[in-house]
Amino acid sequence: MLALVLQEFGRMAVEERPDPVPGTGEVLIAMVATGICGSDLHGFTGENGRRSPGQVMGHESVGTVAALGPDTDGTGLSVGDPVTFNPVVIPEDAQAEYAGREQMCPDKYVIGVAPQVVASFAQLVAVPARNVVALPAEMPIEHGALVEPLAVAVHAVARAGVQPGDAVFVVGAGPIGQSVVLALQMAGAGQVVVSDVDAVRREVVERLGAQPIDPTAGDVAEQVRAAFGRPADVAIDAVGLDRTVQDALLATKLGGVVCLVGMGSPRLGLDAYRISVDEHALVGSFTYSAADFATAAAWMGTAPPETAALISRSVPLAEGPEAFASLARGDGTPGKVLVRLDR
Repeated sequence: MLALVLQEFGRMAVEERPDPVPGTGEVLIAMVATGICGSDLHGFTGENGRRSPGQVMGHESVGTVAALGPDTDGTGLSVGDPVTFNPVVIPEDAQAEYAGREQMCPDKYVIGVAPQVVASFAQLVAVPARNVVALPAEMPIEHGALVEPLAVAVHAVARAGVQPGDAVFVVGAGPIGQSVVLALQMAGAGQVVVSDVDAVRREVVERLGAQPIDPTAGDVAEQVRAAFGRPADVAIDAVGLDRTVQDALLATKLGGVVCLVGMGSPRLGLDAYRISVDEHALVGSFTYSAADFATAAAWMGTAPPETAALISRSVPLAEGPEAFASLARGDGTPGKVLVRLDR
């Protein structure tokens, strides 16, 4: 099989790798498309220390069942079925203890992050059957690669405690911010305002039904209050920098919740006095539970037409190295870039 390999930080290449064989309880997936995640880009540049040279990355994926390993008779899967997979893998004997919070299991590994696992920027991937999620045959198959980032957003919206009708301020209109807009619609939120410095990204979230604002055009909190007629009930920061967290706190009502899902900076300087005086709750959000992933897959399986706006372009595998390099240079791509492993 062919795979897109991180040969060294800043350089990807397409290489031949041995075809994997599904083990007991595993499903072999023939990959159709894998999205380039922001964490993949940080791994490509060497910024985050969570990827290693020689690794095959990739975790935002869709494909079809190529083969079933032993002891998979009860899965209901058949060769040729369209599927995605939850990349957060926990030991089978830990499932009961960590049900509903699988991402917190200390013995987990993440496909696409764990360097010893050949992940989904390869044409074939072996995945535990319990992590494979079937998709409807009638949905656009590329949209299955959007399930994972949508699951991140579904979890963040739940962590923020968003209620039907809430006025929600989202900081950042990149791929996760765009997914958050969709997850807010799933949760029944009311008006949604999204802040981003990039005009093209603002256009994307406007097509998704949110009201965009430009943080360079004036005080962000004032713009949010003008849009809602009052402060936001909840804010979700999909960027994670000092300035964006501060904007989220100032734009949210007294006693409101700010959820941090963006990881733009490993350390933040916070206005602790303002958090205390305004009684804000600042909560973190990390990946998703298995239930969040299933929820995202079920919604994506209904083939909502607006999800097409999240995909900026698809490239064949041979163009994968340049796609990574271009994104790392900041080429202005507003949404998701998919690498097609079947081309």
